[in-house]
Amino acid sequence: MTKVIPDFAKADAVRIGPQPIAIAAAALIVIVLGIGMALLWRAYTGSSREQDRDTLVRLLRAQATQASEQLAEKTNSLETTQQEAVDQLQVVQDQLQTVRRLLAAQQIDTKRLSEQVEGLTSAIDSLRQSFASAQPQEASHARPTQKASVRSRSTRHRKHAN
Repeated sequence: MTKVIPDFAKADAVRIGPQPIAIAAAALIVIVLGIGMALLWRAYTGSSREQDRDTLVRLLRAQATQASEQLAEKTNSLETTQQEAVDQLQVVQDQLQTVRRLLAAQQIDTKRLSEQVEGLTSAIDSLRQSFASAQPQEASHARPTQKASVRSRSTRHRKHAN
């Protein structure tokens, strides 16, 4: 059995010829060269994707650990600062209470002294009034005696001078 190949198929086979094989071979060579170059590059640089991933994971873990340590330090320093602020506030509150007590005691003393001054002022006023009312009565009786007492003083003074 002989196969009969139509004429148009013979013409196509003659036209295609060795070109598709050469194109396929060239493509295969380019692919093999590309893979070879990539392998040579990795071998030359000493890194691979797995190693890069491991390195990246280690780096990220180290950064995360460092960030968490910094966060813990900042939290501790914040707690310390907050405790110091609370202690200072307590001291200020204690001082304020002391000042309030001293101010209350001073107000009480001021009130007591003010009452005493009022009492002394009223006593002085009553003494002035009694002195003022007693002075006109004494003035009428005291004038002759005053002259006599002035004379007696001058004579006494003369005796002591001699």
